[in-house]
Amino acid sequence: MSAILITHQHPDHIDVTRLPTLLEDNPAAELYADPQTAAQLGEPWRAVHVGDELPLAELTVRAVGGCHAVIHPEIPVIENISYLVGDSKHRARLMHPGDALFVPGEQVDVLATPAAAPWMKISEAVDYLRAVAPARAVPIHQAIVAPDARGIYYGRLTEMTTTDFQVLPEESAVTF
Repeated sequence: MSAILITHQHPDHIDVTRLPTLLEDNPAAELYADPQTAAQLGEPWRAVHVGDELPLAELTVRAVGGCHAVIHPEIPVIENISYLVGDSKHRARLMHPGDALFVPGEQVDVLATPAAAPWMKISEAVDYLRAVAPARAVPIHQAIVAPDARGIYYGRLTEMTTTDFQVLPEESAVTF
């Protein structure tokens, strides 16, 4: 692995118990995180700010967005960096928004789309997928939904959008 990118500090996006093994297994990986998380983790983590472009081998990762979605008006909004990964042929092959509903304003090939979250209704998930309108989408952030109920969420995202919505096998690599 050549790089590790963290969107924000919540424990479902950075597992501090698994992180040491990941770093040990990938000692040459470049380490990037939103500014708040980078400050918490310390060196050698580098803070990524909106507008930064990170050249990683033949890819370029662009930092966009900036804020986590509002969970509740009484809960402070934290930083959240969404990542657009592209190459010389297409600047937005993949987008991972983290916990945000950031719409990039350019065509995205594959969107890692939030399917469920404590800060989101299914109508917001559908509206977000429609707004980004990627060629393909894969669900993320669905662990809070019981496995038997995920089909309800996936069904809405499939039926109510024109995006090619694909559910990937858990913890496996897939090439598009």
